[in-house]
Amino acid sequence: MTYPILYSFRRCPYAIRARLALRVSGIQVVHREVVLADKPVALRLISPKATVPVLVVSQQQVIAESMEIMYWALHQHDPQDWLKGSAERLAEGARLIAYNDSEFKPQLDRYKYADRFPQQPMEVYRAEGEVFLQQLEAKLAVASYLLCERPTLADMAIVPFIRQFSSVNSEWFENSPYPFLQAWLRKLLVTPLFTSVMTKYQQWEEGDEPVIVF
Repeated sequence: MTYPILYSFRRCPYAIRARLALRVSGIQVVHREVVLADKPVALRLISPKATVPVLVVSQQQVIAESMEIMYWALHQHDPQDWLKGSAERLAEGARLIAYNDSEFKPQLDRYKYADRFPQQPMEVYRAEGEVFLQQLEAKLAVASYLLCERPTLADMAIVPFIRQFSSVNSEWFENSPYPFLQAWLRKLLVTPLFTSVMTKYQQWEEGDEPVIVF
């Protein structure tokens, strides 16, 4: 195997964050686009959870968590210093990512799929998610990015989830009281880095020619 193999799904925020780290690190991978309703047998064999992203580095090394993929890629090469900073800054970044993954993501899911959670109106789930938006807005009111004046791991690990939250009701988000967060999101989504990892690919099937990206 010449290149690592990445099992991915274009719109999945976990997969987006993994692709961002691989792309910025300059690591080429064989891209395999997964349709979540029709997961390939090869993915199920290497990862019991069969979730994306999964990075097959070698026969001995399979990474099945998005943050682990980000760290692996950036430890190979970190040209934009996403992992650099004071111990305090790194700890705050880790806290934001942990909150995003453990608290905000479930709130996002309830908001996005409110019909599956009829216990409360959609607006209640949105208000739960706004707690995190308020935290980020406060950060961005004093700096261009979440931790400082340049993007770090925290920005790139969190932005795919804010993108998804904003798209549930884009009109509401554009009129919400989070101008700094709105500007931060718009700025990151139009960067060459972000747009480069949102290319559309056909569903991968066994026997297809390798699609080498990044």
